[in-house]
Amino acid sequence: MSPRIRLPSGWVTFLFTDIEGSTRLARMLGAGYRPVLHEHRRLLRHTLVAADGAELLTEGDSFFVAFADAAAAVAACLAAQRALAGHDWPTPESAPRVRMGLHTGYAEPRDGEYASPEVHRAARIAAAAHGGQVLCSASTVRHAEPLPAGASLLDLGLHQLRGFDDRERLFQVLAPGLEREFPRPRTADTPPHNLPTRATSFVGREVERIELRRLVADHRLVTVLGAGGAGKTRLAVELCAGLVEAYPDGVWFLDVATVTDPGLVPFAVAAAFGLRPEPGRPIMDTLVEYAATRRVLVVLDTCDAQPAATAAVIARLLTGARGVRVLATSRESFGLPGEVVWRIPPLSIDPSPGGGESDAVALLLDRTTAARGGRRPGPGEVVDLRRVVHRLDGLPLAIELAAARLRVLSAGQLAERLADVLGALDAGRDEPDPPRPWSGDPDATVDLRADLPDDGTRSTVERHATMQATVTWSYRTLGPRSARLLRWLAVFAGPVDLAAVEWLLDGDPLGSLSVLVDKSMILAEPSASGCMYRMLDPIRAYAARRLAADGEEQAARDRHVAWSQHVLWRAYFGPDGRPVNLSLYSLDPLAGEFRAALRWSATGGTARDGLRLAAGLDLWWRERGLAREGRLWLFRLYGRIAETGERIPEAELAAAYHMHSLHAGADGEFAEELRFAQRAEAAARQAGDAGLLARVLAGRAAPLVDMGQFVEAEQVCREVIAWARERGVAGDALLAVFSLAELLWRRGALDEAAELLGSARTVEATRPVERGQRSVDMLLGMVALGRGDLVAAHEHLQVALRSRMGHGYHGRACDTVNALAVRCADGGDPLTAARLFGAAQATRARIRSTPGLFGPYWLRWQTELRRVLGDAAFDAGYRAGAELGLEEAAALALAVEHPDLSPASSRFTSSW
Repeated sequence: MSPRIRLPSGWVTFLFTDIEGSTRLARMLGAGYRPVLHEHRRLLRHTLVAADGAELLTEGDSFFVAFADAAAAVAACLAAQRALAGHDWPTPESAPRVRMGLHTGYAEPRDGEYASPEVHRAARIAAAAHGGQVLCSASTVRHAEPLPAGASLLDLGLHQLRGFDDRERLFQVLAPGLEREFPRPRTADTPPHNLPTRATSFVGREVERIELRRLVADHRLVTVLGAGGAGKTRLAVELCAGLVEAYPDGVWFLDVATVTDPGLVPFAVAAAFGLRPEPGRPIMDTLVEYAATRRVLVVLDTCDAQPAATAAVIARLLTGARGVRVLATSRESFGLPGEVVWRIPPLSIDPSPGGGESDAVALLLDRTTAARGGRRPGPGEVVDLRRVVHRLDGLPLAIELAAARLRVLSAGQLAERLADVLGALDAGRDEPDPPRPWSGDPDATVDLRADLPDDGTRSTVERHATMQATVTWSYRTLGPRSARLLRWLAVFAGPVDLAAVEWLLDGDPLGSLSVLVDKSMILAEPSASGCMYRMLDPIRAYAARRLAADGEEQAARDRHVAWSQHVLWRAYFGPDGRPVNLSLYSLDPLAGEFRAALRWSATGGTARDGLRLAAGLDLWWRERGLAREGRLWLFRLYGRIAETGERIPEAELAAAYHMHSLHAGADGEFAEELRFAQRAEAAARQAGDAGLLARVLAGRAAPLVDMGQFVEAEQVCREVIAWARERGVAGDALLAVFSLAELLWRRGALDEAAELLGSARTVEATRPVERGQRSVDMLLGMVALGRGDLVAAHEHLQVALRSRMGHGYHGRACDTVNALAVRCADGGDPLTAARLFGAAQATRARIRSTPGLFGPYWLRWQTELRRVLGDAAFDAGYRAGAELGLEEAAALALAVEHPDLSPASSRFTSSW
């Protein structure tokens, strides 16, 4: 460092930067690394020095810079990241990915350097970041207000930095042009595992757990083999939950069944580790390098879904990383060197040595109690339950199915059916003639050639050896009507009511449905609104294969898409066909069904049906933090259009593009937001529908706001509103009215904003989709806060929050909770304000919602609250709020006393 550089003192913001994967980049580029490093230094030095940063140290690929102004430091980081991203590097792979960490603390320089723990804290924050990411401490956030235009903060929660005993709240700086999605920060309190949470109790398997634990301790690759439903996953997860302390670098779980393409298996394993792909480098190299110096246990479940790809990943990990051990579950072994294959046995059906029930009976007792709503089977039933587990050979999933049957059968009835195998096969048939096992006749009820051994026979044990055989065994008992119902029910993704089943088949299915419930192929689950019918996933997969094999898939799935459109339409329109207030809660239970219908529309159905479904899910996706999912579905539907050449009306394309633009903006993809906004406008103009064009044009301001072009956005809003009024479609420009009101509020034009909103109230009231959002009341509440009118603010915001929570607008409800936090802070209740801010931020982080235009306002008030309360009290209140769910936070906000009822109100002050 030059001695002429004056180092700041007092509250100093320290910045550390370095290149993520610099050693790898240097090896990859060879002689080409030096010019890349030089350009990286030039760009950083140019942006950092321009912001009055004092460069203390440049060593290798690292910078250490001190700033007197925290806001300037944040702006410098954003400028530096944009400069790096926009630079013309020799190749995309040679672009350096720089991580940056900021911390503000009190420090005094001495002899040209700082000797302060604040410097080390900043370095640890930088070390926790990923390439392309800017992290800062809460102290920097407090001192950096206001943030640069367009910038916002994502609260990543409390983290323990390496070498520090306390926990630091870390924030990611968000801004246009910066990458948004990163793995968890690299801190000392990184979770030690990602094992799935167990939804039900684990029963038995003491001997198996001891044996498998010994094998995992002695061997680097242990594969647990067994049929579907044998309990492999549950045993593996239960075992590994007790091994977390033995693996200091973590126990990492991946269900390979969730990976749809073999080439994605190593990427999925990397994601489980918290790793990202590195440009120009195979993902397996990144994986092996990360694991080479660590002691980890990798749990790979359902490996038979992608056996070859999984085997390749395991082989590379074991040969390249000595500290890695792998526990795999599969239906077939890998055949890799050193692999120990352990076949999971059935649950024990013999009484325990201490005289207690066997593991199999204990499991059946536990699940039957749950199936009956907590009512434990009586002593008289236990004898029959023992008979059941003997006939089921102790297979866990068969026992689960038996417990489900006990919803509609007594233990004695079930035991009798299983004791006489032929009688059990004939039970509950809905046809005059009993079904027959396959005997060479292609017209027989079911073709069992794939399930029978060469001699064409099966013992009871063999019949239940696999889940496929168990389901086939049940399927053989079905007559044509019940078998067809089972196949068609496979199109449903989750539980459905009787009306849905009736709609699917366009007839009365009650008789066949009763048969399926009796045979435990469908579970009947009582609910407040009536009985719900659910198919277990293995049975659904079996029925879906039968559906395709019988040539019925197209018809059944098209019918399911039509049903999905029907239930979605009912969310918007009442039985009389009139529009009703949209409640997003009505869509939540059906999310799986809509995804299944969209999947079919994008692969085997029509894209137009998919776009209609997407249009109905537009608000739901954004309010649930699923804007990215909505964008992905739209991209798939565009691909389907290109694949089939299907003709889509311009009006429907315009609506889809407009929705896509809004999703992209909510997801922080601003270039994509602008691109689809332009496409929407072009398609809407082609359609010739003034109302549609007004709705599309009303979204013009959003990309401008996201890019910080507020003056241009305001002008666009005014033009759109005027245009819509001239053409008699003013109501369709309501989004532009709300955007303009927000912009007016932002620059303090409160009277004009209030007047604009007053004229919009009638329009909002006539539009059911917007009515439940109560945007007019929300914005009038913000105007009132700006005026210091706590009475009006309280009343407007409470109305808005009740409506938004009542109709399921969770993203918008977060804004309202934040606004009510301001009302509390301004009204002399800082602790409640801190709790509400913490609750809103926790929900916003959970649903991945950006703070939008109001973000700096919330942050400014939080800074003021911290000043009033002090760090400890503010953090305690904020933390307590973060532990609340959104419903609890809303209840807290709605319980805030009206300003006119407080003791300080003028109503209770004598004027005599």
